[in-house]
Amino acid sequence: MSSSSIFLFISFSFLLSFSLGTARAASAKLPSSPRALVLPVTKDPSTNQYITTIWQRTPLRSVKLTLDLGGKALWVACDRAEYVSLSYKPALCDSPQCKLAKSRSCDNCWDGPRPGCNNNTCSSVVYNTIERSGQIGELATDVLAVQSTDGSNPGRIVRVPNFLFSCGSLFLGEKLANGVKGILGFGKSATSIPSLLSSALGINKKFALCLSSAKGVVFLGDGPYVLLPGVIVSGPAARLTYTPLLINPISTVYPVIRGFPDQSWPSMEYFIGLESIKINGKIVPLSPKLLKFDSKGYGGTKISTVEPFTVLHTSIYNAITKAFTNAISKVPRVNPPIAPFGTCYKASSLGSTRLGPGVPSIDLGLNNNVTWMIFGANSMVYLNNSEVLCLAFVNGGKNVRTSVVIGGHQIEDNLLEFDVVRSRLGFSSTLLGRQTTCGNFNFTSKV
Repeated sequence: MSSSSIFLFISFSFLLSFSLGTARAASAKLPSSPRALVLPVTKDPSTNQYITTIWQRTPLRSVKLTLDLGGKALWVACDRAEYVSLSYKPALCDSPQCKLAKSRSCDNCWDGPRPGCNNNTCSSVVYNTIERSGQIGELATDVLAVQSTDGSNPGRIVRVPNFLFSCGSLFLGEKLANGVKGILGFGKSATSIPSLLSSALGINKKFALCLSSAKGVVFLGDGPYVLLPGVIVSGPAARLTYTPLLINPISTVYPVIRGFPDQSWPSMEYFIGLESIKINGKIVPLSPKLLKFDSKGYGGTKISTVEPFTVLHTSIYNAITKAFTNAISKVPRVNPPIAPFGTCYKASSLGSTRLGPGVPSIDLGLNNNVTWMIFGANSMVYLNNSEVLCLAFVNGGKNVRTSVVIGGHQIEDNLLEFDVVRSRLGFSSTLLGRQTTCGNFNFTSKV
């Protein structure tokens, strides 16, 4: 080999070695994509809203939000002096962000520029699903940060640049819990937090909801998830029961605002196929027509974190309360009952079990021939300093849009896994029988 060839060979080897070393060093500095994320949840006792916290903006600031299972997106109050960030970017008209959000309006704002008020930006309807009201808000992006998890403990903070959200106003949030600055939507839309985080971080479009009367948790991405003392509540070992998620062809909750006909596409909420109800092992007579939704979106069964208690069509409510009172007819009732409930008892007359007050279970027969069992902890609610127990179902009237809305109290201490891609709901039924609760995720650092 000539001297020039030897020189070229040595030079090439050096360059190759340097390049590989640089690549390894660079890859070592890049954090690996998280498998899952975790959000803390608390229940506000004055409003019964479920509250979570994210970090947003530059510099990062914690933001309290009401969790809406069926909400289409994240919206945050952007009133003057309320929203300050160095990384805020309004979504310009005809941009990919506008198309993703299905924006149909391009607006100008002469009171800006500032967050929530800029020229040549697209708008979307900002909804407060607590009070079923809405307004036009500016689409924008900013930094969002959430905590990763290995399923048992919290991990590092993960930042997502250019996270899409809508700017609303504090006026729209008047009925939100104290300190809450907006709503975090988990619905079946391209702009919900599961969809956007899945796209940005490559995690599976799946999330698990685990609420309680005090503290709870939401997981986004793959499990298994573990609650203290080492109870696996999601993943193959958890043996969840699965039922299909159904698609209601019409949006069922949002108000129609002129120029923004959001009811022209399917509902973003999570519907399941309720086929029957049993109380104390006996079938409750129900109208099959009410259990299915029609072409106008009426009827059916959905799960909601906005409704604090299950709301029923009058005929279903009457049938359930009649069957329930007949099952424990020897127990004297409290009259008058405590509104908004219609059936109440002295707590001392019912006793207690590991699964809550000693009352008959209410069994929901769902698609796939599976049963979701509701025990006393979820079917009854304590009132008057725990002296009275009421059946925690509300009469919604004869003109309700959805016949059965399963509310927050009924899903507390139940793990619900929403697999959006496979369009199925996995549920644990009550975790109290497994000697844990949804408040038992270890949010402290690893031991």
